[in-house]
Formats: sequence, C-alpha cells, structure tokens
Amino acid sequence: MFDVSTFVRDSFARIWALACAKLVSLEIGYVSSLMVTELLTAPGAHHQSPNHTRTSILPSIGKLCLSVDYITDTMVKTISKNLNSLTHLDLRDAPIIEPTAAFDLTNSGLQQINPHGKLKHLSLVRSQEFVATCFKRVNDLGVLLMADRCSSMESICLGGFCRVTDTGFKTILHSCSKLYKFRVSHGTQLTDLVFHDISATSLSLTHVSLRWCNLLTNHGVVRLSSNMDLTFLDLRDCRSLGDESLRAIGTLTKLKTLLLDGSDISDLGLSYLKQGVISSLISLSVRGCKRLTDKFISSLFDGSSSLELQELDLSNLPNLSDAGVLLLARSRVPITELRMRQCPLIGDNSVITLASMQVHEDWCRGSTLKLLDLYNCGGLTQLAFRWLKKPYFPRLRWLGVTGSVNRDLVDALARSRPFLRVACRGEELGAGQWDTSDGTYMHDYEEVDELEQWLLEGENDESGDDEEMEEVENVAELVG
Repeated sequence: MFDVSTFVRDSFARIWALACAKLVSLEIGYVSSLMVTELLTAPGAHHQSPNHTRTSILPSIGKLCLSVDYITDTMVKTISKNLNSLTHLDLRDAPIIEPTAAFDLTNSGLQQINPHGKLKHLSLVRSQEFVATCFKRVNDLGVLLMADRCSSMESICLGGFCRVTDTGFKTILHSCSKLYKFRVSHGTQLTDLVFHDISATSLSLTHVSLRWCNLLTNHGVVRLSSNMDLTFLDLRDCRSLGDESLRAIGTLTKLKTLLLDGSDISDLGLSYLKQGVISSLISLSVRGCKRLTDKFISSLFDGSSSLELQELDLSNLPNLSDAGVLLLARSRVPITELRMRQCPLIGDNSVITLASMQVHEDWCRGSTLKLLDLYNCGGLTQLAFRWLKKPYFPRLRWLGVTGSVNRDLVDALARSRPFLRVACRGEELGAGQWDTSDGTYMHDYEEVDELEQWLLEGENDESGDDEEMEEVENVAELVG
C-alpha cells in the first residue's frame, strides 16, 4: 500500500518493471491514465527493432482495478494488448472537466476489450463526483462490437453510458449466455424493453443493479423478476417504480439484498414482501421513500421474529417516528446495522427503545446493533447520549450523530468507548457497503463483546448502576 502521488511520473514505470512476475492482482486507488499507459509499456520499447520480442510487464496479472482521471482509448488498448492473462478488469474515472476526444473512451476503444477472450468480469464506470458527464462518444455500435468478444463474460458493469439505448443493453443480455451479474448506472436511455423478452434467454441472473435508470417502470421489473435466482437487486433512484414492482419482487424467494431508495413505493407495496421475500432478506434499504410511514414496519415485521434481516436503512423518511422504532424493537429482528439519518421525528425514545431491544430471551446482554446512524435526527437531546454510554449497546462499533449540537457529549462518548467509531460530520458509515456486500469495512475491529469485557474488568460497578439497570428493566418490559 502506497501513495502513487509521491512518485515522479518518469520513475513510476521503471519501479514497476521490478515487480514480481508472479503478481496476480493489482488495485490502485488513483493514478493518471498516462501513468497507466507508461506502466504497461516495456522500458526501452521505442528503441527496439521491430522483430524484437518485448518483455511483458506484470505478465501474471489476472485482476486489475484502477481509479483514473480519464478512461481513454489509449489506456484501454494498452491494457488489452499487454495483459494477456486478464480475467477481471475494473476501471473507474471521475473527470473534473468535460473530456476531449483525445482523453475519452470511444467505440474504437471499446472494440479493443478482451482480445484474448479470457475476461470474465468487466466494469467501466464514469463517476459524476466532480462534473455531470458521461461517455458521450460511445453508442450502441460500440457495445455491439464489444459484445462480439464478450460471449463468455460472467459479470458486466457499465456506468455513465448515456448514449447507449435498449438495443445495446439487450445485445449484452442476449450475447453473454454465462452472465450472472448485470449492473447499469446512469442508464438514461434504458427502458422496460431491455427486459421485455428476457425469459426467452438462458440467463440465470443473480445480481442486478439498475441505479439512476429513471425510465425503468414497474413493467420492466415484473419482466426482470422472471429470474427466480436473483439474490441481489439494486433499484436505487429509479423514481418511476411503485407498488406493482414490489408485488413481483415479493416472489423472489432467494433474494438477500433489496435496495429501493427514492422509489415511489408505499406502505401497501412493502406489505407485498411479507409472504415471500422478507423471510430471505439480509439487507433492505428504503431510504428517501417519502410515502412510507410507521405502518409499513407493522405490516412487514409484525409477528416475524424468525427473520434473518441484519441491515436496514430507514434514512430520510419524514413520517417515521419513535412509534415505528418501538414496533421494530418488538419484532425482535436481529438487526446489526440500522440507519435512520435525516429522520426529523426520531428522538430520545428511539434510542432508549433500541438500547433495551430484546432479541433473545437473555435481554440483559444488550442490543445486537453494531452500526447505528442517527445523524441529523430531529428529536435527540442529551438524554439520548446517556443511553449511548456503557453498558448499553455493547456491540456497537459505528455511531453517527450530529456533533455540532452536543460537541462535548460526543467527545466524551468517544473517549469512554475506545471500540466505538463516532462520526459526527454527516459522513456515511461503512461507505460502499452496498457495493462490496461482504462487510469488509467492518473488519477494522475484532469482534469484542464490550459488555463481557466490562463485566470481567469490574467496570459495571460504577455508581448509579442499580438505578440505571432498573430503568433498563422498565423499558425492556415495555418493548417486550
């Protein structure tokens, strides 16, 4: 692990020429496209005779993940030409200005991908972090040319291909018979027609992500749901989706992750999940679904103590209140990650309820929560911070709160709980959680049960413990 920016550009390629020939995976968080091109060009290549065989740089690389300034034709051609063993290519850029033709990806560059036919995973994503731009020089023709070489692909992720239409996306689905993971973001021209005849293909999709595809409607999701093996479905920011799509999703009994942020669903729509998919779900996100109220928690979780749900995102729900959190606590679902940021009606009672949440019969062992995001919740006062101290929430590792209001309390809490990472500036906890889906961002700490540690160290003998435990028992009786 090192900082690429500390390298002088001229020396970067020479240093990598010394890398072990057995290196099989390389990931660089940020590097310029020019440096990548120079890295993969053998030293002294321009001075060699035409008949001289060049020594390959990084000959065993099978997986290459790069974040660059611009994804360009030159860089893609260089990677495809020089890395003969490549099976996994992941490129992401984040332009700060609109790319010129010389520093962009075009149909020509896309045609050069996978010349050796070994590529199994391809990800090309243009981030809009700094400027709203996309791959304006790639259209359906480029995707058609690429698809000719991608029949053995198993995973394809395309982000920011604003000129690719249903024709291009359908070509991928009908050409790649082994495809199980299909992701499109900012697919501004993707419509329901992409999935119109998907049941006629031999595909068995398990992972589908269609984020920021605003032309997708309920009809497209109904067709997509014919893939009964789906385990991961990301429909975030598809704002035209409503309750009818949930009726179809409810039949996917293998689904583990469902992300519905910003969609037009209601309490009734979520109730369609009760009889089917809810029993298999591990992660559910309904962030920013403005029509939802406390009622959906009652209809979805009431009497469902056998659920395996672990991650729940209820952020930015203006009608979610402490009463809804009480209903959630009574369901005894073993949630480990709960996000409720930007909920104006969430207050102290929610924290007290969660601190006393009875998941197992032995309620005194404390809440199962490892992550709790309460940033900018409207009703939190100093009382809530008292319930965030030990011995409450003994397994908590991540906490999001608003630090500007109670700075001293936040600092004191952070000092008293060394295993707890307190975020108070609005940053997302465990950023990228839906992309990795393996929870690696939680692995910074050992799995330590703080309550057991406090008991062993005798720290539970602090003054006022009897009074506090009596208060916990009273709330636990209410929750139960």
